[in-house]
Amino acid sequence: MRQRSISALVVATLVALATLSCRQEGSSPAPTNTTSHAVAGTNPQIYQVKGLINELLPEKKKVKIAHEDIPGYMEAMTMMLDVRDAKELGGLQPGDTVTFRMLVTEDDGWIDQLKKIDGPRTPLPPEPSTFRRVRDVEPLAVGDTMADYTFTNTLGRAVRISDFKGHALAFTFIFTRCPFPTFCPRLSSSFETAQQQLKTMSGGPTNWHMLSITIDPDYDTPERLKEYSARYHADPQHWDYLTAPLIDITAIGEQFGLQFWRANPAEPINHNVRSVVVDANGIIQWITPDTDFKPDVLAEQMVKAARVKPAK
Repeated sequence: MRQRSISALVVATLVALATLSCRQEGSSPAPTNTTSHAVAGTNPQIYQVKGLINELLPEKKKVKIAHEDIPGYMEAMTMMLDVRDAKELGGLQPGDTVTFRMLVTEDDGWIDQLKKIDGPRTPLPPEPSTFRRVRDVEPLAVGDTMADYTFTNTLGRAVRISDFKGHALAFTFIFTRCPFPTFCPRLSSSFETAQQQLKTMSGGPTNWHMLSITIDPDYDTPERLKEYSARYHADPQHWDYLTAPLIDITAIGEQFGLQFWRANPAEPINHNVRSVVVDANGIIQWITPDTDFKPDVLAEQMVKAARVKPAK
Protein backbone atom coordinates (compact mmCIF):
# COMPACT_ATOMS: atom_id res chain seq x y z
CA MET A 1 0.00 0.00 0.00
CA ARG A 2 1.38 3.39 -1.02
CA GLN A 3 2.46 5.83 1.68
CA ARG A 4 3.21 9.30 0.42
CA SER A 5 5.73 11.67 1.93
CA ILE A 6 5.09 13.57 5.13
CA SER A 7 2.72 16.43 4.52
CA ALA A 8 2.43 19.77 6.20
CA LEU A 9 0.85 20.01 9.60
CA VAL A 10 -2.61 18.52 9.37
CA VAL A 11 -5.45 18.99 11.74
CA ALA A 12 -5.81 15.94 13.99
CA THR A 13 -9.20 14.35 13.62
CA LEU A 14 -11.68 15.46 16.20
CA VAL A 15 -11.03 17.32 19.45
CA ALA A 16 -12.08 16.89 23.02
CA LEU A 17 -15.14 18.96 23.70
CA ALA A 18 -14.59 22.26 25.44
CA THR A 19 -14.59 22.46 29.23
CA LEU A 20 -18.15 22.47 30.34
CA SER A 21 -19.69 25.48 32.00
CA CYS A 22 -23.15 24.07 31.97
CA ARG A 23 -24.59 25.10 35.30
CA GLN A 24 -27.74 27.08 34.79
CA GLU A 25 -28.95 29.84 37.08
CA GLY A 26 -30.95 28.38 39.94
CA SER A 27 -29.52 24.87 39.51
CA SER A 28 -27.07 23.24 41.86
CA PRO A 29 -23.95 21.36 40.80
CA ALA A 30 -24.08 17.59 40.56
CA PRO A 31 -22.35 15.90 43.50
CA THR A 32 -19.02 14.29 42.68
CA ASN A 33 -18.47 12.15 45.77
CA THR A 34 -18.06 8.42 45.34
CA THR A 35 -20.27 5.81 46.99
CA SER A 36 -20.08 2.03 46.99
CA HIS A 37 -23.15 -0.14 47.32
CA ALA A 38 -24.72 -3.12 45.64
CA VAL A 39 -26.29 -2.58 42.21
CA ALA A 40 -27.78 -5.45 40.22
CA GLY A 41 -25.83 -8.04 42.18
CA THR A 42 -22.47 -6.33 41.86
CA ASN A 43 -20.48 -3.94 44.00
CA PRO A 44 -19.44 -1.17 41.62
CA GLN A 45 -17.90 2.12 42.46
CA ILE A 46 -20.55 4.76 41.73
CA TYR A 47 -19.77 8.30 40.62
CA GLN A 48 -22.17 11.20 40.12
CA VAL A 49 -21.11 12.95 36.92
CA LYS A 50 -22.15 15.85 34.70
CA GLY A 51 -21.45 16.06 30.98
CA LEU A 52 -22.41 17.18 27.50
CA ILE A 53 -23.96 14.74 25.01
CA ASN A 54 -22.04 14.59 21.75
CA GLU A 55 -23.67 11.61 20.01
CA LEU A 56 -26.54 9.19 20.66
CA LEU A 57 -26.65 5.57 19.43
CA PRO A 58 -29.78 4.14 21.10
CA GLU A 59 -29.81 1.09 18.80
CA LYS A 60 -26.42 0.15 20.25
CA LYS A 61 -27.25 1.34 23.78
CA LYS A 62 -24.38 3.83 23.62
CA VAL A 63 -23.94 7.57 24.09
CA LYS A 64 -20.86 9.73 23.59
CA ILE A 65 -20.47 12.24 26.42
CA ALA A 66 -17.84 14.86 27.24
CA HIS A 67 -17.84 14.61 31.01
CA GLU A 68 -16.31 16.71 33.75
CA ASP A 69 -13.47 15.68 36.02
CA ILE A 70 -14.43 12.76 38.25
CA PRO A 71 -12.41 13.46 41.42
CA GLY A 72 -10.39 10.49 42.57
CA TYR A 73 -11.04 8.51 39.38
CA MET A 74 -10.73 10.21 35.99
CA GLU A 75 -9.99 13.55 34.40
CA ALA A 76 -12.45 15.24 32.03
CA MET A 77 -12.76 13.12 28.89
CA THR A 78 -14.98 12.43 25.88
CA MET A 79 -16.10 8.79 25.92
CA MET A 80 -18.55 6.44 24.24
CA LEU A 81 -20.42 4.99 27.22
CA ASP A 82 -22.83 2.06 27.55
CA VAL A 83 -26.32 2.11 29.01
CA ARG A 84 -28.09 -1.06 30.06
CA ASP A 85 -31.48 0.19 28.86
CA ALA A 86 -31.92 2.23 25.66
CA LYS A 87 -34.88 3.99 27.30
CA GLU A 88 -32.29 5.93 29.32
CA LEU A 89 -31.55 7.89 26.11
CA GLY A 90 -35.14 8.78 25.32
CA GLY A 91 -35.82 12.48 24.85
CA LEU A 92 -32.12 13.42 24.77
CA GLN A 93 -30.26 15.09 21.90
CA PRO A 94 -26.66 16.07 21.09
CA GLY A 95 -25.86 19.32 22.87
CA ASP A 96 -27.91 18.47 25.96
CA THR A 97 -26.22 18.82 29.32
CA VAL A 98 -26.98 15.87 31.60
CA THR A 99 -26.24 14.43 35.00
CA PHE A 100 -25.82 10.67 35.35
CA ARG A 101 -24.35 7.89 37.44
CA MET A 102 -21.19 6.13 36.27
CA LEU A 103 -20.87 2.60 37.63
CA VAL A 104 -17.49 0.88 37.44
CA THR A 105 -16.49 -2.66 38.40
CA GLU A 106 -13.13 -4.34 37.93
CA ASP A 107 -13.92 -5.34 34.35
CA ASP A 108 -17.03 -3.39 33.33
CA GLY A 109 -18.55 0.08 33.34
CA TRP A 110 -21.83 1.71 32.33
CA ILE A 111 -24.02 4.69 33.10
CA ASP A 112 -27.64 5.19 34.15
CA GLN A 113 -30.08 7.73 35.60
CA LEU A 114 -29.41 10.25 32.81
CA LYS A 115 -31.24 13.48 33.54
CA LYS A 116 -31.22 16.55 31.32
CA ILE A 117 -30.33 19.86 32.96
CA ASP A 118 -32.79 22.55 31.95
CA GLY A 119 -31.41 25.18 29.61
CA PRO A 120 -30.46 25.69 25.96
CA ARG A 121 -28.37 23.10 24.18
CA THR A 122 -24.65 23.78 24.01
CA PRO A 123 -23.32 24.17 20.44
CA LEU A 124 -21.00 21.31 19.58
CA PRO A 125 -17.38 22.36 19.01
CA PRO A 126 -15.97 23.47 15.65
CA GLU A 127 -13.07 21.86 13.88
CA PRO A 128 -10.10 21.17 16.18
CA SER A 129 -7.61 23.90 16.87
CA THR A 130 -4.70 21.58 17.63
CA PHE A 131 -2.32 20.15 15.05
CA ARG A 132 -0.33 16.97 14.71
CA ARG A 133 2.25 16.13 12.09
CA VAL A 134 0.95 13.19 10.07
CA ARG A 135 1.64 11.25 6.91
CA ASP A 136 -0.69 11.19 3.95
CA VAL A 137 -1.79 7.55 3.94
CA GLU A 138 -4.38 5.47 2.13
CA PRO A 139 -7.19 3.80 4.10
CA LEU A 140 -6.99 0.03 4.42
CA ALA A 141 -9.89 -2.44 4.40
CA VAL A 142 -10.49 -6.18 4.53
CA GLY A 143 -8.79 -7.75 1.50
CA ASP A 144 -6.02 -5.15 1.26
CA THR A 145 -2.33 -5.88 1.78
CA MET A 146 -1.11 -4.75 5.18
CA ALA A 147 1.36 -1.84 5.13
CA ASP A 148 4.74 -2.21 6.84
CA TYR A 149 5.67 -0.29 9.99
CA THR A 150 8.54 -0.45 12.47
CA PHE A 151 8.02 -0.32 16.25
CA THR A 152 10.04 -0.81 19.42
CA ASN A 153 9.14 -3.56 21.90
CA THR A 154 9.53 -3.70 25.69
CA LEU A 155 13.13 -4.86 25.32
CA GLY A 156 14.03 -1.91 23.12
CA ARG A 157 14.24 -4.07 19.99
CA ALA A 158 12.87 -3.19 16.57
CA VAL A 159 9.72 -5.06 15.53
CA ARG A 160 8.39 -4.79 11.97
CA ILE A 161 5.02 -5.81 10.62
CA SER A 162 6.86 -7.61 7.82
CA ASP A 163 8.62 -9.78 10.41
CA PHE A 164 5.38 -11.73 10.76
CA LYS A 165 4.88 -12.79 7.16
CA GLY A 166 3.80 -16.40 7.36
CA HIS A 167 2.08 -15.78 10.71
CA ALA A 168 -1.41 -14.72 11.66
CA LEU A 169 -1.11 -11.26 13.19
CA ALA A 170 -3.57 -9.45 15.45
CA PHE A 171 -3.03 -5.91 16.66
CA THR A 172 -4.90 -3.29 18.63
CA PHE A 173 -4.24 0.16 20.13
CA ILE A 174 -4.07 0.98 23.85
CA PHE A 175 -2.43 3.32 26.33
CA THR A 176 -1.40 2.39 29.85
CA ARG A 177 -3.13 5.34 31.58
CA CYS A 178 -6.52 4.48 30.04
CA PRO A 179 -8.72 4.17 33.15
CA PHE A 180 -12.13 2.90 32.06
CA PRO A 181 -12.50 -0.91 32.16
CA THR A 182 -14.48 -1.22 28.90
CA PHE A 183 -11.76 0.45 26.80
CA CYS A 184 -8.03 -0.42 26.87
CA PRO A 185 -8.22 -2.80 29.85
CA ARG A 186 -10.95 -4.80 28.10
CA LEU A 187 -8.92 -4.96 24.87
CA SER A 188 -5.90 -6.27 26.75
CA SER A 189 -8.04 -8.76 28.70
CA SER A 190 -9.58 -10.04 25.48
CA PHE A 191 -6.14 -10.45 23.91
CA GLU A 192 -4.97 -12.26 27.06
CA THR A 193 -7.86 -14.73 26.88
CA ALA A 194 -7.36 -15.30 23.16
CA GLN A 195 -3.63 -15.85 23.76
CA GLN A 196 -4.39 -18.55 26.33
CA GLN A 197 -6.92 -20.23 24.04
CA LEU A 198 -4.48 -20.33 21.14
CA LYS A 199 -1.61 -21.63 23.28
CA THR A 200 -3.69 -24.47 24.74
CA MET A 201 -5.71 -25.36 21.63
CA SER A 202 -5.36 -29.03 20.69
CA GLY A 203 -3.91 -29.18 17.20
CA GLY A 204 -3.98 -25.40 16.96
CA PRO A 205 -1.55 -23.31 14.93
CA THR A 206 1.72 -22.01 16.32
CA ASN A 207 2.37 -19.39 13.63
CA TRP A 208 0.56 -16.46 15.25
CA HIS A 209 1.45 -13.25 17.05
CA MET A 210 -0.34 -10.31 18.70
CA LEU A 211 0.66 -6.66 19.03
CA SER A 212 -0.63 -3.95 21.38
CA ILE A 213 0.43 -0.53 20.10
CA THR A 214 0.44 2.47 22.44
CA ILE A 215 -1.19 5.72 21.33
CA ASP A 216 0.64 7.59 24.12
CA PRO A 217 4.31 7.14 23.16
CA ASP A 218 5.57 10.14 25.15
CA TYR A 219 4.52 8.42 28.38
CA ASP A 220 4.47 4.75 27.44
CA THR A 221 8.17 3.97 27.35
CA PRO A 222 9.30 0.37 26.75
CA GLU A 223 9.79 0.06 30.52
CA ARG A 224 6.24 1.17 31.29
CA LEU A 225 4.85 -1.06 28.56
CA LYS A 226 6.77 -4.01 30.00
CA GLU A 227 5.25 -3.44 33.42
CA TYR A 228 1.78 -3.05 31.93
CA SER A 229 2.11 -6.16 29.75
CA ALA A 230 2.89 -8.24 32.84
CA ARG A 231 -0.62 -7.51 34.17
CA TYR A 232 -2.01 -9.44 31.21
CA HIS A 233 0.60 -12.21 31.19
CA ALA A 234 1.76 -11.34 27.69
CA ASP A 235 4.02 -14.13 26.40
CA PRO A 236 6.81 -12.40 24.44
CA GLN A 237 6.94 -15.40 22.11
CA HIS A 238 3.44 -14.52 20.93
CA TRP A 239 2.52 -11.01 22.14
CA ASP A 240 4.43 -7.71 22.08
CA TYR A 241 3.53 -4.32 23.52
CA LEU A 242 4.99 -1.69 21.20
CA THR A 243 5.81 1.98 20.89
CA ALA A 244 6.98 4.12 17.96
CA PRO A 245 7.26 7.76 16.91
CA LEU A 246 3.85 9.42 17.14
CA ILE A 247 3.82 10.10 13.39
CA ASP A 248 4.01 6.36 12.67
CA ILE A 249 1.36 5.44 15.23
CA THR A 250 -0.90 8.13 13.80
CA ALA A 251 -0.34 6.78 10.27
CA ILE A 252 -1.20 3.16 10.98
CA GLY A 253 -4.16 4.24 13.08
CA GLU A 254 -5.55 6.50 10.37
CA GLN A 255 -5.34 3.68 7.84
CA PHE A 256 -7.93 1.83 9.92
CA GLY A 257 -10.05 4.76 11.09
CA LEU A 258 -8.51 5.00 14.54
CA GLN A 259 -8.85 8.47 16.05
CA PHE A 260 -7.04 9.69 19.15
CA TRP A 261 -6.53 13.25 20.25
CA ARG A 262 -6.04 15.76 23.03
CA ALA A 263 -7.45 19.28 23.22
CA ASN A 264 -4.10 20.28 24.76
CA PRO A 265 -1.07 18.44 26.18
CA ALA A 266 -2.38 18.70 29.74
CA GLU A 267 -5.58 16.76 28.98
CA PRO A 268 -6.00 12.98 28.73
CA ILE A 269 -6.28 11.14 25.44
CA ASN A 270 -9.68 10.65 23.86
CA HIS A 271 -9.91 7.79 21.37
CA ASN A 272 -12.02 5.29 19.51
CA VAL A 273 -11.07 1.64 18.97
CA ARG A 274 -9.73 -0.59 16.20
CA SER A 275 -8.52 -4.19 16.34
CA VAL A 276 -7.22 -5.95 13.23
CA VAL A 277 -6.29 -9.48 12.11
CA VAL A 278 -3.91 -10.02 9.18
CA ASP A 279 -3.53 -13.45 7.61
CA ALA A 280 -0.31 -15.37 6.98
CA ASN A 281 -0.01 -13.83 3.50
CA GLY A 282 -0.18 -10.29 4.88
CA ILE A 283 -3.78 -9.71 3.77
CA ILE A 284 -6.16 -7.91 6.12
CA GLN A 285 -8.82 -10.39 7.19
CA TRP A 286 -10.82 -8.76 10.01
CA ILE A 287 -11.33 -5.27 11.46
CA THR A 288 -13.53 -4.41 14.42
CA PRO A 289 -14.33 -0.98 15.92
CA ASP A 290 -15.67 -2.55 19.14
CA THR A 291 -14.19 -3.37 22.53
CA ASP A 292 -16.82 -5.99 23.33
CA PHE A 293 -15.84 -8.62 20.77
CA LYS A 294 -15.56 -12.09 22.28
CA PRO A 295 -12.05 -13.50 22.76
CA ASP A 296 -13.36 -16.69 21.15
CA VAL A 297 -14.04 -14.71 17.97
CA LEU A 298 -10.52 -13.29 17.96
CA ALA A 299 -9.03 -16.76 18.50
CA GLU A 300 -11.15 -18.17 15.64
CA GLN A 301 -10.01 -15.36 13.35
CA MET A 302 -6.39 -16.07 14.26
CA VAL A 303 -6.75 -19.81 13.51
CA LYS A 304 -8.31 -18.99 10.15
CA ALA A 305 -5.58 -16.44 9.38
CA ALA A 306 -2.76 -18.79 10.39
CA ARG A 307 -3.99 -21.58 8.12
CA VAL A 308 -4.03 -19.50 4.94
CA LYS A 309 -1.83 -21.24 2.38
CA PRO A 310 1.30 -19.34 1.31
CA ALA A 311 0.87 -17.29 -1.84
CA LYS A 312 2.68 -18.67 -4.88
